[in-house]
Amino acid sequence: MILILAEHDGARLRKSAYELVSAARATGREGPVTMLVLGSGVAAVADEAAALAEQVLVADLPELTAYDPELWAAAAAQIATEGEAHTVLVAGSRSGREYSPRLAVKLAAPLLEDVIALVGEGDALRAQRGVFLARVTETLQTDAPVVVVSVKPGSFAPAQPADARGEQYDVELSLPERRVRASDRRSDKTGRVPLTEAEVVVTGGRGLGSAERFAELVEGLADTLGAGVGATRAVVDAGWRPYAEQIGQTGKTVQPNVYVALGTSGAVQHLSGMNKSRYVVAVNKDPDAPIFKVTDFGVVGDVTEVVPALIRALKAG
Repeated sequence: MILILAEHDGARLRKSAYELVSAARATGREGPVTMLVLGSGVAAVADEAAALAEQVLVADLPELTAYDPELWAAAAAQIATEGEAHTVLVAGSRSGREYSPRLAVKLAAPLLEDVIALVGEGDALRAQRGVFLARVTETLQTDAPVVVVSVKPGSFAPAQPADARGEQYDVELSLPERRVRASDRRSDKTGRVPLTEAEVVVTGGRGLGSAERFAELVEGLADTLGAGVGATRAVVDAGWRPYAEQIGQTGKTVQPNVYVALGTSGAVQHLSGMNKSRYVVAVNKDPDAPIFKVTDFGVVGDVTEVVPALIRALKAG
């Protein structure tokens, strides 16, 4: 069995769940692709998962209302053991990176982290990941009977829902006592679509000149397009934007239909986080900027002139 830990927002699967199904199929390993849905009130999520996986295991419990890495690891370990899973796939999100090591320890299994490619070779599983700021691709291989893999978001194309629906099963869990409880919750949501879910992403670089101009131009265009907002590492290091918006080797990996780069030079570290975008559009006043080597549509010009004109044109319909 290939076991997938499904990430969701309580109502819908996250894009990473679709990507993990593609990763599971890429391994070519035997056994049904099985998705585990953890949470409370997750019937709609389980129903959506049934269009992707051959089996859907549902743990709909009040104890799982709030995410807890220890509970998630314990639940996944129990299901993987009982179902004799040989491969466990976890999204390389913040939470996935938090509980996947715990899960690997519980299963006495190797952990392949931040994987960007997977292929099965007989009893072995071969994986690739980027190292040294994505300048080098490292190949890992294991023939362990059980392996835990965290997959870098955006590395696989999302799987398409099938007409045939997988069987759903409710599962019982023996969960440990929750040791950490949240006393307060605060949201920093902006109302925009999350970066890793966005079909269109607008990103700004240091070429914008200031935090104020970033907000005016990048947020302005993103709001007009209904897009996610991204930033380069230089922008985040300068304190203009939060780390959650960083795209690149040390930030998020995105795979939108359209990626718009405003005032970004196109450093290799940044490109590693967006180079699987379907279409890339760039605006930069430097005609020799590396970003133009990967663009489908490029505008050599001043962002302070081009972007406001583009926003006006879009609003005019």
